[in-house]
Order: sequence, then C-alpha cells, then structure tokens
Amino acid sequence: MNITEVIFMAFALAMDALAVSVCKGMTLKEFTVRHTLRTGLYFGGFQMLMPIVGFFIGSTFAGVIGTFAPWVVFAILTALGINMLVGVFKEEKQHTDDFSHKTMLVLAIATSIDALAIGVSMSVMHAGIWVNAGIIGAITFVVTAVGVYFGFRFGNKLGSKAEMIGGFILIGVGLKVLIEHLVTGV
Repeated sequence: MNITEVIFMAFALAMDALAVSVCKGMTLKEFTVRHTLRTGLYFGGFQMLMPIVGFFIGSTFAGVIGTFAPWVVFAILTALGINMLVGVFKEEKQHTDDFSHKTMLVLAIATSIDALAIGVSMSVMHAGIWVNAGIIGAITFVVTAVGVYFGFRFGNKLGSKAEMIGGFILIGVGLKVLIEHLVTGV
C-alpha cells in the first residue's frame, strides 16, 4: 500500500466524520476554536486508533466486525439524527451544541468503525500500521475541524432549520452505510 493509496483511503474514511462535524457546526450558537479542536481530536484520534486496534485484532474476527459494524453505525447515527429532529419540534428552543465528552465519544466511535475494518485489512496485507494510522488520523483531524467551521457558517444562515438538516444528514449517513452493506454484502 503506497502513500497515495493511504491518503485517498484517509479522505474516504473521513467523509462520515466530516458529515457529522458539519452537523455539529450547524448547531452552534457561537463558534470557538475549542469546538474545532475538540471535534478534530475526537474524530482524528479515533480514526487513528481504530485501524491500530483492527490491525492487532487481525483477520480472525473480520467476519464478525464486517457483519455487525454497519448495523451499529446505522443505529447510532439514526438515533442521534432522530434526537436532533425531535429537538427542532420541542416547544422551548434549545441549541444542541453538545460537545460533551459522552456525545463526542459516541460520535467518534460511530464514525470510525469502518477504520477498524481497514486495520484488519492492513494486517492481512502486512501493511505498516503506524504511519498509515497517523496519516488517517491527521487527515480526519483537519477535515473535521474545517467541517465544524463551515457547518457553523452555513448553519447560522439557516437558523432553526440547521438542526433539522443536520438530523436528516445523520440519518442519511446511517442509511447509506446500511444500504451499502446490504447491497454489497461488505
């Protein structure tokens, strides 16, 4: 696996996390650098950690991971998306700019499960994991940090509709992962 392939793979892996980070940015009342750094560290950190974990798990459990991962991602992202949509229709207007440890941890794990499978693949291919995982993590960090900013800029123009769009995006990403799994069997 050469460096170009790893970079392309890193961007592909970062797309789910980008969609979620844009959604998080859309819900912000006030933008701070802390939001971008926190998002980048969670998503980038888990996108770096999961291939390493997957690498050491190895191909022994690849079938189990591949079978359940899309369902777990679908369930988590759909639940979070529905929660955002419910928040839109509540009587009192609340912003869901929740960047708590618990929320960010759940989102980071949900968007990095596919990276776990990539790590398993790398172990089978005998690819070097440390540099590859570092590249994946760094690219995801940058992509998601920028995603929060653009989500904030776009979300402020949309006002209360931003949360609704964010909820539908999360549900859509979850459905996309599940449909790809059901259609391709991967």
